[in-house]
Amino acid sequence: MEILESQSFCPKCGTALVIKELEDEGNVPFCPKCSDWRFPMFNVAVSMIVIDESTGKILLIKQYGRPFYILVAGYVNRGERPEDAAAREIKEETGMTVSRVSFNRTSFFEPSNTLMCNFTAFVPDSSSLNTNKEIDSYSWFTPEEARKNIKSDSLAQKFLNAYLDEAGL
Repeated sequence: MEILESQSFCPKCGTALVIKELEDEGNVPFCPKCSDWRFPMFNVAVSMIVIDESTGKILLIKQYGRPFYILVAGYVNRGERPEDAAAREIKEETGMTVSRVSFNRTSFFEPSNTLMCNFTAFVPDSSSLNTNKEIDSYSWFTPEEARKNIKSDSLAQKFLNAYLDEAGL
């Protein structure tokens, strides 16, 4: 039996996991002490392309003293639907209420072991914008300006550009 490199220990008892063949599943982590299969675990987060419906502009934010613009994002709580997490995170971080949310795509982000779920979230207008302490600064950009200002070579850029390309913007 092969020992795992990631998620090396049983989350229940702490025993080192081993790889074992499971019918119709392939190689799966297994705890020899609990005699139970331990499928890989990862975080789930949402990132949002926030669009002001009245202007068509896109909100980009700066956080944690970093000098670059990114998308609004946050983690999904246990039992929470990702769509609901998207609306909640926008409300918490910007004070704005989302009128509708649509799913775009996902991408696994290895550095934080996180499945990122990207959405487009529409707000009626920016009049209720009131950022919390998580946001250092923000700007509203036209789609073309957003492409130029989002952090290059980032997952946020990948999500934004894919959305804009598909929307023909």
